[in-house]
Amino acid sequence: MTPPGRARGHSADDVARAALRILDDDGLADLTMRRLATRLDVQPSALYWHFPNKQTLLAELSDRIVGQAPSLLRGGGVAAEARALRDALLAYRDGAEVVSSTLALGLGASTALDRLTAAVVAEGFSPEVANRTATTLLHFVLGHVWHEQQRLQYDSVGVVAPGAAHLPDADFAFGVDLIHRGLQAMASAPTATTP
Repeated sequence: MTPPGRARGHSADDVARAALRILDDDGLADLTMRRLATRLDVQPSALYWHFPNKQTLLAELSDRIVGQAPSLLRGGGVAAEARALRDALLAYRDGAEVVSSTLALGLGASTALDRLTAAVVAEGFSPEVANRTATTLLHFVLGHVWHEQQRLQYDSVGVVAPGAAHLPDADFAFGVDLIHRGLQAMASAPTATTP
């Protein structure tokens, strides 16, 4: 017997692309398996042929979001990799929340962390220090973008808190530079040791 989703000709890629459209149009809270099935004109059970649960679907979306980071920046340094990741996360509504929740569950590819780690290793740091630095940078980028995306959503519905500040590009660059300079200072300290 052919599963219903396959009978209609939907592939895993079709399901993921439709899910990304819902995410971008309506946000993570409205991305349900039922809504996705309705969008694809299939029964919700048909989706589980491609993704056994919503978490694996979100992991696929996370990988696709992170995969949007321009590959031309590879080898461009720590700041370039952080900026590429930020841009990829901002390209989709709730992109930072999807990627952060997927990482917290230990799902999806480690592409973002791998690219940041490689950028730090390229500066001559050990893989252990590079991985720790990349993890710190990844958490900073995810948190910063999550805050940016929340603010954008609040602004779009006219909710403006008194004294709430936007997070301009300069603030993001400052945070990445602060982490990067801290790493360089640690390396140049006369008694520098690996924590």
